[in-house]
Amino acid sequence: MPAIPPPAASPVRRLFRRGDHLLWLSGGALGLAILLITGLLLLVFLSGFTFFWPYAVTTADRSDGTKLMGVISNRQAERRDVEGNIVKPALTQFKVGNRELYGFDFIWVPNAQLNNLRQEPEVIALERQEYGDFYGFLEHIEQRERVIGTGAEAWALLHRYRPGMRELAVRARHIQRDDIGVVNHEIQKATLQLRRLERTVTDPERRARAVATIQARLAALNRGYDRLRAEAETISARSLEYAAVFRTVDGQEKRIPLAAIVRAYQPNRMSGGEKLWHYLGRAAEFVYGEPRESNTEGGVWPAIFGTVLMTLIMSIVVTPVGVVAAFYLREYAKQGLVVRMVRIAINNLAGVPSIVFGVFGLGFFVYFIGGGIDRLFFPELLPTPTFGTGGILWASLTLALLTVPVVIVATEESIAAVPRGVREGSLALGASKFQTICNVVLPASVPGILTGVILAMARGAGEVAPLMITGVVKLAPELPLDGRFPFFHLDRKFMHLGFHIYDVGFQSPNIEAAKPMVFTTALLLIAIVVIMNLFAIRLRDRIRKKYQTGAF
Repeated sequence: MPAIPPPAASPVRRLFRRGDHLLWLSGGALGLAILLITGLLLLVFLSGFTFFWPYAVTTADRSDGTKLMGVISNRQAERRDVEGNIVKPALTQFKVGNRELYGFDFIWVPNAQLNNLRQEPEVIALERQEYGDFYGFLEHIEQRERVIGTGAEAWALLHRYRPGMRELAVRARHIQRDDIGVVNHEIQKATLQLRRLERTVTDPERRARAVATIQARLAALNRGYDRLRAEAETISARSLEYAAVFRTVDGQEKRIPLAAIVRAYQPNRMSGGEKLWHYLGRAAEFVYGEPRESNTEGGVWPAIFGTVLMTLIMSIVVTPVGVVAAFYLREYAKQGLVVRMVRIAINNLAGVPSIVFGVFGLGFFVYFIGGGIDRLFFPELLPTPTFGTGGILWASLTLALLTVPVVIVATEESIAAVPRGVREGSLALGASKFQTICNVVLPASVPGILTGVILAMARGAGEVAPLMITGVVKLAPELPLDGRFPFFHLDRKFMHLGFHIYDVGFQSPNIEAAKPMVFTTALLLIAIVVIMNLFAIRLRDRIRKKYQTGAF
């Protein structure tokens, strides 16, 4: 009897049997992820890249007879219900500036209340050291409260005297912060020497001579301090010699010292080239300048410096620790239950919330190790801590612990990928196991190790939660690197771009004014992470080409 062939499988069953549905599902998930990432980057780019453009200032008449002036920053279309009734009228948002006069920077106005929108060429926009932007009309320039120019002449005088007054103000601030800071540092060192003498020197005569020497030095330092303070006050008073008087659109007058004006321009008269030059100048100030107005204006250079330095310290610490641990687990440790449990623990560490690492770093690094260093080497400063408080060193070590599982896993995978025959060939030629690891396995594993370091850098640079309790601050008056010995001050607190985004976006009292800064800082953080990763990828590719052979 002939065999009966089995029934043909349906197309759906054949599809599931081959696994095509999983292939399409994976491809669709990848495409959706790429689309979401692209959309997020595009949103950040468009919102942050246009922040520095000098937009035109619009003047409008309101239906109640008052006038309104500012930059149109947003619009909302009207909303109607199913019956056609207006639920929410069309609105326009103006950035009106003049915070000290109005108490707010932004205002929403129904379009029905706006008439005769125009862009008056005489409008002047100011960027100021404090109180944000100002929009108005220039009335006259004063020198020691005496009018020296009005009209077009006043505009020319403003540009003539403003740079000099700004330079004087910057010089006075430099003396107050840097020069006086150096003297204060020396006074603190001399005071600590006096305390140390009282604790360590028991010979009264010897101690008296040393105390007299230090007190003479303290007296000289105090005289230098008084001289610098008087000089700073004199320069600061000179910087207030010239002032400009402006009139707002509603008729109020405002007197602004020229030293307080960062930039003055007429956006409604600027050509495209002038606007581009203005844009580039503000972008450069954002990268290289210092923050002002509660971090919502000015630059973010201290945050850039802190982010890059912390990431480099973290990478320098995590790389040898992760590589040594991976080589021990793969090459030396006896494979068994204990090693399997260690690997499971390492993999689980990658999923621990970052704030847990922050709490551990606070307790172990800051209080235990830092407090011990203070008790051993800085007892004169106690109870004021030196290393027993948050700083860039402890923050970097905390992030190194956070990212070390990534380096260990990547290094182990890279070691496992080295062909067995290469190891056996090295051993057969008489090399020891250590020599084989150092001269054969390690060079071949470097590209994989750098892959783990790249992933660790990308994660560490964006972490914020552990830093909030291990050293990052809203504003750091001094960078961790300066010209005073020992040059690297790893005990200092620092600024970080990720925390800067959190602080400006969620802690600022003026959310609308801070929103553009959030996107711009986020764009800068993404750019820095990409640049560091590209540098590491380029280094990895060069090493891979150097050690690549046919056997690999």
